[in-house]
Amino acid sequence: MIELLAVLSAAAAAGMRIALPLLVIGLLQSGNLWSEIPLLSQIHPSVLVGILTSWSLFELFASKKLLGQRILQSVQLIFSPVVGAIMGIAVARFAQAPPTFVWIVGITSSLLALVLQLVQAGWFFRLRGLPLWVVFIQDVLCVALVILAFDAPEQGGLIALLLLWLAIRSSKQWHRWYKGHKRSQRNHHLRGHMPD
Repeated sequence: MIELLAVLSAAAAAGMRIALPLLVIGLLQSGNLWSEIPLLSQIHPSVLVGILTSWSLFELFASKKLLGQRILQSVQLIFSPVVGAIMGIAVARFAQAPPTFVWIVGITSSLLALVLQLVQAGWFFRLRGLPLWVVFIQDVLCVALVILAFDAPEQGGLIALLLLWLAIRSSKQWHRWYKGHKRSQRNHHLRGHMPD
């Protein structure tokens, strides 16, 4: 159970950023940077540090501007499921979970990261950009969730479940707003074509 909560915590971090949680998880392992992490273990650590550091800085700075948010939303929608799976598998391997459990965890964490990212994308388009205070919370939560996955998995897992609950609730509100918005546009369009 604790392993699952740790995985959820790491996957939730991947639902907010893609390079930053991978960079943090690699630095937390200190001696063997990414040696146990699928896909990343095939890349030379020095090259990987350069790539992840560069993209993490881009995530941190670009997310504060509207154009940067738009670029990040597109990239994160594509890569968040992959990073979520990598994070989940890495944490499960670190906890020495059975191989069957590791792959189930990979799928679950991939889906969680994708759900969180989809809801963020929905709010981004509804609000025409995320407020700065939300972006700062994302940055802090992303790093905190990776650290909690290793040091306090119960708390990290509970935060991840709370984020999932908030995502589901807010997606329902976003969906209702979207339907109401489309209905009002349709009514306006019909009124525009009615004869005087």
